[in-house]
Amino acid sequence: MLVAAAALLRRSLRNPWDDKLVRAAARFTRINAARVPLSIGFAGLTYNGYGVAITRTDEAIVLAGGFGTRLRGVVDDVPKPLAAVAGRPFLAWLLDALATQGIRRVVLATGYRGEQIEAACGTSWRGMALAYSREPEPLGTGGAIALALSHVAGEACFVLNGDTWLQLDYQRFGAAARASGARLAVALAAVPDVARYGAVRVAGARVEGFNEKGQSGPGLVNAGVYRIARSLLADFPAGTPFSFERDVLVPAVAREAVTAFVDTQGFIDIGVPDDYRRAQALFPVGGVA
Repeated sequence: MLVAAAALLRRSLRNPWDDKLVRAAARFTRINAARVPLSIGFAGLTYNGYGVAITRTDEAIVLAGGFGTRLRGVVDDVPKPLAAVAGRPFLAWLLDALATQGIRRVVLATGYRGEQIEAACGTSWRGMALAYSREPEPLGTGGAIALALSHVAGEACFVLNGDTWLQLDYQRFGAAARASGARLAVALAAVPDVARYGAVRVAGARVEGFNEKGQSGPGLVNAGVYRIARSLLADFPAGTPFSFERDVLVPAVAREAVTAFVDTQGFIDIGVPDDYRRAQALFPVGGVA
């Protein structure tokens, strides 16, 4: 199955035109900045109406190191992100979505069977550079993010789970975080019953607090997608392993403004058998999201 996963995943190479496009855009903006309003995005830069470059978030960390214990008996021979969904590894759908939205570089935070993910994905995907942050031992979600942040070049990046699907506009998500000045932003999903996840309380565009799992009814839940400023790393607890949600997110909400982004849809966690089976119908079989 690993060979099949590799064959499915390695279908695209870095676009040889990327560097030429960046150079052409730079020349164009120098020549036309005084004449033509521009709004062009290349390699982490967006040019505003005067041809001045502003930064945008174009790097992402995908957490892909879990043991997949909830899927044992359903998916046993590959790590959970390589589990087949609609004829392709689930990770393929995630990487396609990131590439489509202009993400330039992805760090895959691996652990359990990480060599299978690296062998399958290689070093590029539809023009995105791929890098790997391999846990020497289980570090928890927080430790995995901390380790992966050492591979991030920009001042902020997106973080998402390798077993969760969520439809959102990443650049609008990043822009909302920048506009608020928040070092941490959380994408939330509206679900018909929050009992499995625990609810998130919001006030306007800010996360106000969390309710424990078990309470039922509709509401907003943490969808496991974040925008994190590198400066937040200074507030990560010393030592590993640790939970990002418990040891970083909850204290941050109590200490400072954390942006809530609610313009999302299509949330599904394939980490449990029922939702894994349900995910098979969400994507075009063998196609591109």
